[in-house]
Amino acid sequence: MESAQRKKNNLLLVLSSIFITNAVVAELIGVKLFSLEKTLGFAPVQWKLFSGHVLDFNLTAGVLIWPVVFITTDIINEYFGVKGVRRISIITTCLILYVFLVIYIVTFLQPAPFWLQINNVDSHGNPFDIQYAFNTIFRQGLGIMLGSVVAFLVGQFLDMYIFHQLKKATGNKKIWLRATGSTLVSQLLDSFVVLTIAFYWFGNWSWSQLVSVAIINYIYKLSIAILLTPLLYVAHLLIDRYLGHDSALRLTKRSMEQN
Repeated sequence: MESAQRKKNNLLLVLSSIFITNAVVAELIGVKLFSLEKTLGFAPVQWKLFSGHVLDFNLTAGVLIWPVVFITTDIINEYFGVKGVRRISIITTCLILYVFLVIYIVTFLQPAPFWLQINNVDSHGNPFDIQYAFNTIFRQGLGIMLGSVVAFLVGQFLDMYIFHQLKKATGNKKIWLRATGSTLVSQLLDSFVVLTIAFYWFGNWSWSQLVSVAIINYIYKLSIAILLTPLLYVAHLLIDRYLGHDSALRLTKRSMEQN
């Protein structure tokens, strides 16, 4: 029979793998902006806010899977405490920087002539430069890289602190409150930090444009986090069954003692 310690290690391994994979992939696909309304078959909302700026649900593709990171963060915090979240957040940040560095170096490799030749037109016969497309997609600017990493760290550390404080106040009850409460604050800051660094300090966005886009990103992240809250209860049920009620209870109590 699997020992309690082995189950604990397996749980942390699975949660960490889910966390790291989704965080890294979100950073890679975040370069694409998409229209949520058009994707769902609706016309853009065209809200006018902040000095006439039009507010549509234009989002970075990375926000599609960030809610998975939020949920996984809360589960790790629930069973492994602040130390567990802090450790995996730092490891993930290092891996994101490593991925950015490798991709940046790869964009300087000289393309093979036959690779350019067989990809010199698109499916409609139009001229296509695959080397330019590759570099444009993967060679993200310094501002975007810096903004995303700083926002990730700030959001994670704020989320784990608020979650931990709410857990101290509620104990093992009201999972929805500490999950939603920590996301409510951390993702507000996250949404503004990444856009401020990437597109205001390093870019040419106006403050009103930045606020408009940040609000849309925040509304989406918070809405999805709330909608996915039932998954937290499902995850808790499955994890408690896997660990055993007594082992799970000891683990959550130990996590509350961490700083």
